[in-house]
Amino acid sequence: MADDIFKALADPTRRTILDELAERPGQTLFEICARLSMKHELAMSRQAVSQHLAVLEAAGLVESRREGRYKFHDLNTAPLRHIAERWTRPDEGETAP
Repeated sequence: MADDIFKALADPTRRTILDELAERPGQTLFEICARLSMKHELAMSRQAVSQHLAVLEAAGLVESRREGRYKFHDLNTAPLRHIAERWTRPDEGETAP
C-alpha cells in the first residue's frame, strides 16, 4: 500500500489535485479540470485528469461518491497519517501529547 501512495505522490500534477481537494472537498471532474486550468494553468484533458484521479483512488488518497449523474471526489488523509506514524516517534526526552 505504501508503494501506491508514494507512486501517487511522486507526480506534481497529482499533488496539485490533492491540494485542490484539500482546499475545496467534493469536486466533480469538471470542477477539478477547471481549477487546474484557471488556477494552475495546467491544460489537461478530462481523460488525463480522470487517469490521475484513478491513481489517487487506487492509493486510497481520494474517495469518490456518486450522486445521480455526478461523481464527487474527496481527499482521504488516513493513508498519509499511517505513513507518518510509521516512521515518526516522539523523542525520548519529550512527552507524547
